[in-house]
Amino acid sequence: QVQLVESGGGLVQAGESLRLSCAASGRTFSMYVMGWFRQAPGKEREFVAAISRYGGNTRYADSVKGRFTISRDNAKNMVNLQMNSLKFEDTAVYYCAADLGTEPRTTGATYDYWGQGTQVTVSS
Repeated sequence: QVQLVESGGGLVQAGESLRLSCAASGRTFSMYVMGWFRQAPGKEREFVAAISRYGGNTRYADSVKGRFTISRDNAKNMVNLQMNSLKFEDTAVYYCAADLGTEPRTTGATYDYWGQGTQVTVSS
């Protein structure tokens, strides 16, 4: 079991930045591929970014590529999502997730554990 707690959400204006963090507890953090997903009101959950166990491989949704950066610190059991040049359409609840797989995956169903989410609201 692993417990995930997100933080860092808030209200920002378009063009500004936010940094989301996800703290993990429980089993060895480095066993997990980590991902970020988001869900906007009335929409399905979508993949945002994922990072391999030791950070050597990352994947991004096309909609955030070049603006968002995922990183992890295995010594601190943390995964972060730096979000720059935020747009109104980035408004959503952002979820951290952990996957026992070996490579970053984009499908939410493959992730084994989820946090409760943190709200990001971008005003236009």
